[in-house]
Amino acid sequence: MIVALGLLLAAATPDAEIQAAALALKPSVVELRRELHRHPELSNREERTGRLVAEKLRALGLEVRYPIARTGAVAILRGGRPGGVVALRADLDGLPIQEASDVAYRSEVPGVMHACGHDAHTAILLGAAEILASLKDRLPGTVVLLFQPAEEGAPEGEQGGAALMVKEGALDDPRVGAVFGLHVGSWAATGQAGWTDGPILASSDTFTIEVQGRSVHGAQPHQGIDPIPVAAEIVQALQLIVSRQIDTRRPRVLTIGRIEGGTRFNIIADRVTMDGTVRAFDPAVRAEIKARMARTVEGVAEAHGTTAKLRFLDEGNAPTVNDAALARLAVPSLERVFGPGAVRAEPQMVAEDFPHYGEKAPYFYFLLGTRNEAKGIASINHTDSFDIDEDALPLGVRALVTLAWDYLARARPPSP
Repeated sequence: MIVALGLLLAAATPDAEIQAAALALKPSVVELRRELHRHPELSNREERTGRLVAEKLRALGLEVRYPIARTGAVAILRGGRPGGVVALRADLDGLPIQEASDVAYRSEVPGVMHACGHDAHTAILLGAAEILASLKDRLPGTVVLLFQPAEEGAPEGEQGGAALMVKEGALDDPRVGAVFGLHVGSWAATGQAGWTDGPILASSDTFTIEVQGRSVHGAQPHQGIDPIPVAAEIVQALQLIVSRQIDTRRPRVLTIGRIEGGTRFNIIADRVTMDGTVRAFDPAVRAEIKARMARTVEGVAEAHGTTAKLRFLDEGNAPTVNDAALARLAVPSLERVFGPGAVRAEPQMVAEDFPHYGEKAPYFYFLLGTRNEAKGIASINHTDSFDIDEDALPLGVRALVTLAWDYLARARPPSP
């Protein structure tokens, strides 16, 4: 009994030390986040970012595997006490957006920007790694640090992201028992964290539609096939799937984000292409929408004497659904960090490739609030004015360290 109590106390999470260390690290975490923000890189092209991360992990004395999944890094921190294995994940890539803000740390790469906060995720996880390394002797188990490229999606024809991290064994040696991740955003104010014990993010499937036309003079459309009004009808018909053909109690979104066709005002286009995304929380709804889309696109085109092809670009992302048992264990950890600011969140229709890690281990994903309207920071992710309140960074660091330590303090060592 005395021995067991001693082990329990030794494994108790050092909350005060973690909090003090996170506050002390804030200047360096902010500086790192700004450095990353100035030098964003697109998916599967994170060469500079990956090297920087690997160098910093090696400087902490960790076992580092680099590169993995093209430009990513995995680090292993083995604690001084026996225990389980937990993984923490950050993503590295930016987006093809020209930054509009005039902050001192604005992107220096034309047409590329950290508009989704992955710079913050990477800085937060490196800060967490530094704290965990400083507490290594008392750490009851092993932490695997995942720095993943291409969360925004690998270029067409390339593998990447969480799926490739899993494929290349990022969670296998050592075998991970649980995975934690976070995402910054304006859906909550600084000081808040949003969690669920079920769906928290939607599925996402990216598609393209090509409508075939036959080009003639714009004054004689009857002699050709005009794909533009056909495309317009397809857009309307797709929205009827969402609003009239799917159970109204099941959330779903279908968006056409790009339409392109034609060369001149008085020439009937020879084709129209459209790109879009479809999202849902329920896998059955996801499958039903995709099937109905194929039938609708083909049917509308046929009705106008032409053809249209619907193509999904890849396998897409499944809904992000937190493991209920792991969530019950994780929420008290968040409550110690955020107090009453740890709140149950409404599921978001944005998506992640994080569920691929669920192929190997249960996971828990939470939202870190970074909105501060008093500072003028309120823009949503994936916009050219997106920014974060950097006062949230130490909270993110504390949360990841606390979640990892609490999990390890309860976990048993993995079986050989």
